[in-house]
Amino acid sequence: MSELKGKTALVTGAAKGIGRAAAIKLAEMGANVAINYYSSQKEANNTVNHLKDFGVESISYQADVGDLGQVTKMVEDVTEQLGQIDILVNNAGIIDDGLLLRMSDEAWSRVINTNLNGTFYCSRAVLRTMVRSRWGRIINIGSVVGLRGNIGQTNYTASKAAINGFTFALAKEVATRNITVNTVTPGYIHTDTVDVLSDKQKDTIMTWIPMAHFGEVDDIAHMIAYLASEKAKYITGQIISVDGGMAI
Repeated sequence: MSELKGKTALVTGAAKGIGRAAAIKLAEMGANVAINYYSSQKEANNTVNHLKDFGVESISYQADVGDLGQVTKMVEDVTEQLGQIDILVNNAGIIDDGLLLRMSDEAWSRVINTNLNGTFYCSRAVLRTMVRSRWGRIINIGSVVGLRGNIGQTNYTASKAAINGFTFALAKEVATRNITVNTVTPGYIHTDTVDVLSDKQKDTIMTWIPMAHFGEVDDIAHMIAYLASEKAKYITGQIISVDGGMAI
C-alpha cells in the first residue's frame, strides 16, 4: 500500500491510543510520519521504531500543542527533517473533569488551550505550504460529547464542539486549494482514559451506545486513513461519528 508514498503526516498526541493507531495506518499507506508527544517519550520512540518497519521515515517530537512557540518550532523542524507536512491529524487532547460550579479557571483554560488552541496553532502552522502545493488533509479528532454534551465535562465539551465549527469554516476557506478539513468524533473507545473507568461507570455508558460495546482504536484509525486518502478527495467540512450509534 503506497497511496501516500512521498507524503508527510504529523500526528499530534501519537505516542499511544488513537494517535498511535492513526500513525500506523498512515505509515502502512506509505506516508512518512512525525509522532508528536507531550510526556510519553518511551511510547513515542517505540511507535517510531514500529513505523520504520513499514519502510517509511519517522521521528518523534516533544511539544505542547497549546504553546504557540513550541508548535511553530515543531512544524519547522519536522519540515526540515521529513519534508513539508501534507497531512495533519489534530489528535492531542486532555480532560480535566468537574462540575462547572466547582471548576477552576485553570481546569477550563488547560483543556481549551490544549484541545482547541492546539488545533488552531497546528492547523495554521501547516496551512501555508498546503495552500502553496494545492494539496492537503487536516483531520481533527473531536468527540461524541461535542455533539451531545456530558455531565462534568463543560470544558471538554466546549473545546470539542468548537472544533466542529472550526472545521466548517476552515473547510470553506481552503476548499479551492484542494485541501480537505474534516473531523472524526469518536465515541467511547478502549484507551487509557476509558479503561480506568469503574465497572459501574462503564455499565452506565453502555446504556448510551446502541451497539452495546466500546470501540477499538483501529475503528478511528481506519476512518482517519480513509480521509487522508485520494478516495476521500471530495469529502470536506464533515463531522463523521464513529461511536457505535451513540450520537443518534
